[in-house]
Formats: sequence, C-alpha cells, structure tokens
Amino acid sequence: MNESVLVSYLGHASFALEWRGYRLVLDPYADGSVPGLARLRETADAVYCSHEHRDHGAVKNVKRRKTSPPEGFAVEELATEHDPCGGALRGKNTVRVFRFGTLRCAHLGDLGRPLSEAEAARLQDLDLLLLPVGGYYTIDAAQARDILTALRPRVAVAMHYRTDRSGYDEIAHLDEALHILGPAERIGETLLLSRDTAPGLYVMRAKNEKERD
Repeated sequence: MNESVLVSYLGHASFALEWRGYRLVLDPYADGSVPGLARLRETADAVYCSHEHRDHGAVKNVKRRKTSPPEGFAVEELATEHDPCGGALRGKNTVRVFRFGTLRCAHLGDLGRPLSEAEAARLQDLDLLLLPVGGYYTIDAAQARDILTALRPRVAVAMHYRTDRSGYDEIAHLDEALHILGPAERIGETLLLSRDTAPGLYVMRAKNEKERD
C-alpha cells in the first residue's frame, strides 16, 4: 500500500497534515499575530503547538473533532530551545516527529539554535522536514542549510519567512533565504507526500496569505 499524507500550508509556521482521514493542525497562529495573514479557522482531530507564543499557540482557532488516530500513527517529541541561550531569551521549543504508517514527518517549530549531534541522530530518515529559515526568532537560512546537510530529509518545506505580502519585518525575505539555501520548487497550497514525491526543497503558497493594505 502506497501511504500518502496531504500537507497543507496555512501560513507562517502552521500546517495541516492529513492521513487516512485523520487531520492534524500544527502551530496555529492567533488573529492579527502575523502581518499579512488572514484569520486561521480550521477543523482537525488534534492540534500540536511547538510553544505558546501567539503566532504558534492559538489552539482555540481550531475546531476539534473526536476521531481516534488510525493504527500506525505516533508522535515523538524533542525538547529544544527557542534561542541560542538555553531558552533564556524566548523560552522552550518542541520539535515533533509524526509517524504516519511508514512515513516520518518532522516540524521543527521555532527552533532557535543548531541541533545537537544526539538530536540530529534522532531526526534521521525523515520523509518530510518542515523547517524555519527566516532567522531572528529562529534559525536562519545558513543554519537551516546545515540542518538539511546533516539530516538529508527526502523532502523539505521552508517556513517562517517573510514575503512581499506577509511575515514579520525582522525576519529574512524568502528570496534572501533561498539565495543561501539554493534552488527550491515553488508549488501551491498543498503537497501530497508519498514514496513517489520527488525529493528536494519546496516552497508552498500559504493558504491564508492576503494582500497587504
């Protein structure tokens, strides 16, 4: 059986992952917390937040269903920091690895420092890596490039950057990040992840991005 996960990019660091009808929303942002993004209103069976800041922890914006996870679903958590000072600046961050049958997908949240060797060892053999690239609040593009080199995920999707229409002024523009990260395939709002998905770095269009005033 060819497993597949439907990946939807909601904006900023928020994604929806759906497998066998079971839907997760990751790092939902609060209304007005991210410039240029429309309100996030989603329905899911589970919500996971890497930390509790407004632009990542708006659980109330996701309506919960009561579906039980299918057999073969599992979650692994790695406790990390939101900054290079042991969390003294911005607190803690949780990296999560989701197993959907034979597929492993990791969301780095607002990782603010390089991975340790032990952490990198736990994040090998990923089919999908969702990683921040914008810097300032998270790792920057050069650090993200190092993580890609260390982990070698089959598919990676950039997140937590600025575009002409959305994002924080302090973080790097997507074009700046890609200048360091290298070529990326630009696609729409969704990606169907399976064993047949072409390897590489992807940039997805954010579902909730709107025109700036």
